[in-house]
Amino acid sequence: MEPVEKQKKQEKPHRVRMTPGARRVLEAAERLFYERGIHAVGVDLIAAEAGVTKKTLYDRFGSKEQIVVEYLAGRDERWRELLAGRLEAASGQEPAARVLAVFEASRAWAAEYGAKGCSMINAHAEISDPAHPAYPVITGQKRWMLDLFTRLARETGAAGEADADRLARTLMLLHEGALVTHGLGVFPDPFGQALDQARDLLENGAAAGRDAPLR
Repeated sequence: MEPVEKQKKQEKPHRVRMTPGARRVLEAAERLFYERGIHAVGVDLIAAEAGVTKKTLYDRFGSKEQIVVEYLAGRDERWRELLAGRLEAASGQEPAARVLAVFEASRAWAAEYGAKGCSMINAHAEISDPAHPAYPVITGQKRWMLDLFTRLARETGAAGEADADRLARTLMLLHEGALVTHGLGVFPDPFGQALDQARDLLENGAAAGRDAPLR
């Protein structure tokens, strides 16, 4: 499998240079956006929490929209870094183990950084306009995840590309469903449940010599 960092890259959003003042603004914004929601948090509150003036905030970022871009892009980068480490650790194992490593990475991420669920899914509930500068960050991460599942599914020896693509989409649905369920707190350990379902899916497909459970 190609290393995560070498996989097909989405168009990168505009980013700003992080000065100490900008870093304080972003740290405050990240916490507030994730805890309260993007629309509920204004620049006055961000500036106050960061201990900077609104002028400093606008000098560093130009707009609230750019702060949102930095917030989401930063979380995306940290997620991909964590996932890359998990996939690298599983690089010598069977292809199915690398698929399951994605679910295990998400479980670890959610336990440490995701008490309120997926920041991208939460942001998409508030940002539906494709013209918003953060919109490509949100959708880009999900497309990247589907590309990753597709590559991993094709490594498992599925009967053909069509079967591998169906497997990838099913894995994506399991993964994203776990993210949403975790954020809602409907039942404990949804990632463990999704991981078990993914394992069954992979084992049944291998035993049948094709992805029969997906038909």
